[in-house]
This record gives sequence, C-alpha cells and structure tokens, in this order.
Amino acid sequence: MEHVRLGHSGLQVSRLCLGTMTFGLQSDETTAIAIMDRAAAAGVDFLDTSDAYPLGGDLASRGRTEEIIGRWLHGKRERFIVATKCFAPTGPAPFDAGNSRKHIMSAVDASLRRLQTDYIDLYQLHGYDPATPIDETLSALDDLVHAGKVRYIGCSNFLTYQLVRAVGRSETLRLARFDSVQPRYNLLFRQIEREMLPFCEEDGVGVIPYNPIAGGLLSGKHDRSAPPPEGGRFTLGWAGQVYQERYWNERAFQTVSALGKLADQAGVSLVTLSVAWVLANKAITAPIIGASRPDQLDASVAAAGYVLDADLKRQMDELTYEYRLGDAAR
Repeated sequence: MEHVRLGHSGLQVSRLCLGTMTFGLQSDETTAIAIMDRAAAAGVDFLDTSDAYPLGGDLASRGRTEEIIGRWLHGKRERFIVATKCFAPTGPAPFDAGNSRKHIMSAVDASLRRLQTDYIDLYQLHGYDPATPIDETLSALDDLVHAGKVRYIGCSNFLTYQLVRAVGRSETLRLARFDSVQPRYNLLFRQIEREMLPFCEEDGVGVIPYNPIAGGLLSGKHDRSAPPPEGGRFTLGWAGQVYQERYWNERAFQTVSALGKLADQAGVSLVTLSVAWVLANKAITAPIIGASRPDQLDASVAAAGYVLDADLKRQMDELTYEYRLGDAAR
C-alpha cells in the first residue's frame, strides 16, 4: 500500500483510509473487528471515525464506534494513524455541540477515553459552526496541538469559502492550520472540483473525501424498481433519508448503469473503477472507503493498485460532467 503526505504536513498516511461509521449499528463489533483486520492486512493504516458515530444512531449511541476502535487498537496503537471528529451533539445541552472552546475541550477528552489513547493523530471539525467565531475554534485547536493531545487538525463538510477563511485566519494569528479537509466526492457529486480541490492543491491542504462509491450506489447492486434494501445505507435510521435524497433518483441510476457498462468493458468492478477515478485526481490524498462486511472492502482496496486508463477516465469524466456543475447547471 502506497503512503502519501497529508497536505504540506510531514504525516504519511496510507493511500486509502478506512471509514468506520457503520461500526456499532449497521455492523456489530465482531464484524467491525473483522473489517479492521482485513483493512490492516491490506496495508491500510489510516482510520477515520467521529464522536457522532455510528451513523444513523442517536444520542445514546454516540461514541460507540470510537469505543470499538479503542478496544481493537489495544497493543497496536502506534501502528495506526487515527482520525476522529467533533461538532455533532453528544448531549442534551446547547453547549454539547458545535465548535466552541468548551465543546471542543470536552469532546477531545471524551474521544481520548473512548479510543484508549493519549493522543489523536488528526482531529477534525465535523461541520462548520456559524454560532462560534472561527478564531475561537482555531485557538482551541491550537491549544490541543501544543498540549500534545492532537498532532494535526482538519475539517469536514466545510464550504470552500469557510475552509479558505479558516486557513487565512490561522495564518494571520499564527495558529495551527488545517492540514486536511474531508468533503463528499464521487462520480455523482463533483462540485468540489470547481473551487475546493484547486485551492487545496495550491495551498497544500490534504483531501480525504468520503462517499467515493456514493453510499454503495456505485456498486451497481441496487435496483431502482425496488425500494432500498433494509439494513443498508439507504434505510439506516435518520441517515437513510439523507442518502436517498443524495443519490436515490432516476438520473443517478441511469448514470450508474452507463458507468457499469464501462466497467464491464474494462473488465473491472464498478466499485474499483469508482474509487480509482477518485484517486486519479491529483488533489486527493486518501479516499475514505467503508464496508458493512469484510469482503466488501476488497473491491475498494483493489483501486489502490489499479491504473486507470486515460481514455477510460475521459469517458467517465464526460459521462458525469453534469455532477460537476451542480446547481450552476440549473
């Protein structure tokens, strides 16, 4: 497994990152352990989680995923790069959420306990908080870096202007700056190519995109004529509706069908092809791959060694160009 630098930092991470948001709800602990074992055997040593996981859960289940990872990491913590996040509500009070100094300081200590570690390699804001001044947030993260609780910092689900402003403020104030951003990116959602990816490439911000196979729609296994299968990403608690709104529509299914034909012609899995397409963008550091069963990882892992033919990539780009335009196309 190839390793690459995270942005302009000196941190080396595996070319693929294992996402863990299914652990503790969609996947029980035994299955989660098997998934992590399989990923580690393939050379994936970069793990991404959040204090909000498992996906689709409620306040009572928040942090369960970190606990599972913490138990698995026992005795081998130094062999893995661990990334987690804060922002989502973890309690009933208003201060139990967001990017205030109070919440960040409480959240990081809770994550450290659950992960059974004394430091987090990459600590990320899971979302943008308009109610908290960005200077307050960046100052709190800088303190965590200097305290040794956190080695590097990043963000997730920021709009491009929010990311640019945060980087600018950290440089102005001489605070630790974001080493990475975690946006949604796949063949069915390409809007970040217009501004975010060019900025990240130019300014040295690592990009760790999630949803490289669109919640599983780019596996080609789903049937538009049937309802979303129970127990999958498209029916998982409150998150099921989110994923259906993102991808479960006639146009997306038509595109997946056309992409499937290209994959068949190339003699490769559509999952492998989809992840390889994400990897082919030079601004990308490490796509976040996930699974609800260990065997589902294999096709995604195969993308790390797959060389995407230039002509095939051009056909994929042309076929999905409308998803790059987004709202601008309307």
